[in-house]
Amino acid sequence: MSTSYSTSADFDAPPALVEPETRRLDGAVREASVPAFARPVTYGSLADLPFDNAEAAPDAVVLSRKGQDGLWTDVTAERFAAQVHAVAKGLIGEGLMPGDRIAIMARTTYEWTLLDFAAWAAGLVTVPVYPTSSVFQTRWILQDSGAVALVTETVGQAAAIGPERDRLPDLRHMWVMEKGHVERLAELGEQVPGAEVDVRRGMLVPDTLATLIYTSGTTGRPKGCALTHGNFFAEVDNAIELLYPVFKSTTEDLSVLLFLPMSHVFGRMVAIACVRARVRLGHAPSLKADELLPDLAAFRPTCLLAIPYMLEKIFNSARAKAEAGGRVSTFDRAANTAIRYGEAVEAQKTGTGHGPGATLRAARTFYDPLVYRRIRNAMGGRVRHAICGGSPLGRRLAAFYLGAGIEIYEGYGLTETTAASTVTPPLKPRLGTVGWPLPGTKIRIAADGEILVAGDHVLRGYWDPAAGGVVPAAPDGWLATGDIGELDDEGYLTITGRKKEMIITAGGKSVAPAPLENWLRSHPLISQCMVLGDGRPYVSALITLDPDGLTHWRQMNGKHPVPPELLIGDEELNAVLQRAIDEANKLVSRPESIRRFAILPRDFSEMEGHLTPSMKLRREAILRDFADAVEGLYPQ
Repeated sequence: MSTSYSTSADFDAPPALVEPETRRLDGAVREASVPAFARPVTYGSLADLPFDNAEAAPDAVVLSRKGQDGLWTDVTAERFAAQVHAVAKGLIGEGLMPGDRIAIMARTTYEWTLLDFAAWAAGLVTVPVYPTSSVFQTRWILQDSGAVALVTETVGQAAAIGPERDRLPDLRHMWVMEKGHVERLAELGEQVPGAEVDVRRGMLVPDTLATLIYTSGTTGRPKGCALTHGNFFAEVDNAIELLYPVFKSTTEDLSVLLFLPMSHVFGRMVAIACVRARVRLGHAPSLKADELLPDLAAFRPTCLLAIPYMLEKIFNSARAKAEAGGRVSTFDRAANTAIRYGEAVEAQKTGTGHGPGATLRAARTFYDPLVYRRIRNAMGGRVRHAICGGSPLGRRLAAFYLGAGIEIYEGYGLTETTAASTVTPPLKPRLGTVGWPLPGTKIRIAADGEILVAGDHVLRGYWDPAAGGVVPAAPDGWLATGDIGELDDEGYLTITGRKKEMIITAGGKSVAPAPLENWLRSHPLISQCMVLGDGRPYVSALITLDPDGLTHWRQMNGKHPVPPELLIGDEELNAVLQRAIDEANKLVSRPESIRRFAILPRDFSEMEGHLTPSMKLRREAILRDFADAVEGLYPQ
């Protein structure tokens, strides 16, 4: 039996280790489940969180807000609750009714979280829109959701949707953050009785719809995932209990700097978890290194959210700097030491080894100021944990970061599951997997390998105005994810690919492209990779070059700066990439291996429709736009 704990910041001991219960069929583990760690929430809503915090710990710093001068100002629980209350009154004063949908189109900003909680306090349903969405995508989401209000970050975003207003009869309000409209809403609400907010909050229950999040979708139109307040409570409360080093401590001031999109369920869930656990939350709107690094240095988080691509870039950039400074051999020795140290820590926690020995500990101590501390300092200097999702990170890189002093908690989930359904358990990590079921979750592997998920965090259904609201997504309690995976004997999940992306060669061989793509994408010269070969005689790959990696490679090899397309025929470059292909092919059998590859003249981009906002490949668009390159891989 698991132990239940109340969700509170006053906690400094790990929960009891509760291992998954597994079920086998035909000799293989087909199901794994972990009981809930947190008590189910039976009343109230997410709208209550700011006010509960203000009552319990009014002076606790729950957020920090970056001003136009670049300085960070702490926001107490009492102050945040007052701001939420004021903006909620403004929304009510503007005529928005309980159940109305309000869309938010902005980067990761303080105002995003403020509006989220204010909208809930006013009884509304929030609808995220990626700030990179096209006018067509934005119009579709606003039409389908029936949003009555839209808040944009910039004047340009509002202007772009202006010509579409005739096609949006439900849209009555448009507000712009950079024009001070959020502050103006607070002023407009001054005449609204505060009791009106209390009444609307009192109407909300866990089963009330909280948000419609439209899946970015690699094919077809996005669907609105209808997530309730109860879905978020089930997700957040169990994540807080499991990931206690991130969310619970009495010996360290915990903080999270959020820079992944708030429009994605991953970032949104962690923001809510931080407010729930009273972990100081900050927002950084840009992923550009010259803008993000100063924010990291000033905010100094103890935990980051990341996707594998970012962690790969950090590692590759650090190695490139060492190579440029003539210290690459030192870096490589330090990296190998960190990997061995991380693997030894894993072995100790899983009971398969004794942990790092004296020699390994001494080597790690020696390399810490030379390599590891520099990487941690680049992240602000206090980072000890990172939550990673989106795609598998890989055992080697996870071990490196653990050895360098940053523990990575990998997770797997969907918008439909309110983010994570599996997470690395801190007490018993298994590198190279996406962990085991989040407490309160069941994972099942279907006969064809598809991953099925059940739990209170699974969405109520998909939004369908034509059907009168929400259409159930998992009527039998099990959500079909579309992903392929395997459970090991202890209930750890490994993702092997997407069901609809499986390649069947002309010879009938089934190939999962994801493992090969993930491996190749970690190479410093490679930005993106798409493996193909469906109906073809063999497997091949399209590769795009990483600009930073390419610049470094040119400098180290005495190559004159030229446009990337002029380097495509370079024999040395092709030889380096062929060696990377050869290493990736070691992961698979001969029929599954990549036989040929093509370097593309430009990178995949979200703007051109090759990537989703969460960096997933839109394969059909890539095959269409690079058809000539594909045909060149299969000469007649």
